[in-house]
Amino acid sequence: MPGEQTIRLTFFFGVLAVIAAWEFIAPRRVLTDSKGRRWFVNLSLVVIDTAVVRFLLPVLPVGLALLSQERGWGILNIIILPNWIKVALAVVTLDFVIYLQHVLFHFLPILWRLHRMHHTDLDIDVTTGNRFHPFEIVISVGIKLAAVALIGPPVMAVVIFEVALNATSQFNHGNISMNESVDRWLRLVVVTPDMHRVHHSVIPRETNSNFGFNLPWWDRLCGTYRAQPEQGHPGMSIGLKEYRDPTKLTLPQLLLQPFVRKPM
Repeated sequence: MPGEQTIRLTFFFGVLAVIAAWEFIAPRRVLTDSKGRRWFVNLSLVVIDTAVVRFLLPVLPVGLALLSQERGWGILNIIILPNWIKVALAVVTLDFVIYLQHVLFHFLPILWRLHRMHHTDLDIDVTTGNRFHPFEIVISVGIKLAAVALIGPPVMAVVIFEVALNATSQFNHGNISMNESVDRWLRLVVVTPDMHRVHHSVIPRETNSNFGFNLPWWDRLCGTYRAQPEQGHPGMSIGLKEYRDPTKLTLPQLLLQPFVRKPM
């Protein structure tokens, strides 16, 4: 799709800048770890992940959606519906797929070894939304490709979904203060920072809750919703109990982490 990369990069850097400024003006929590070190690691992973995906995968979800549309592949390409309904159905369905994928990465040990790197961040802010192991990203894109092939979504739906997924991931990882009443109403339609922050608690039963990225409905429907952390947002501990030494959370160590049995 012409201009797709420009659209995605514009939203990526735009949301990153806005949330980073919000964090500076009105932070939700006091940071406990070096922001410079964490930002270097998390943003370096963006570059590495992008390069690995481009190298390993010959087609990405938007390209496959275009190919599916041309060849009539997928459910939505063989049924007659107004295009706006197809777009809405596709975006919601893809979001549910990502919710299920997230749950899977927590409860299948081999996938958790990849995903736990995301949870080793000792603070949570806008860059945590980009902290993923390259192999996890490759698997995630593979799952999205399978979903696109099955669903046959309009190209515009995939672009909207990809932009929204990245934007909301940065938003809901943001260390930003928000009025409680605004948060209470906003989390009915989108995952808010206070809702998702619970997912990064060091307490396992809280880590295994609030899996949504875009839409908050799946957690409520599937019984994985937790409204607030037990220790409150200012007092909760972020991360995993096995990984508390920031000097051992360098970029090389994180990339090797899935292949090491014990914390380095």
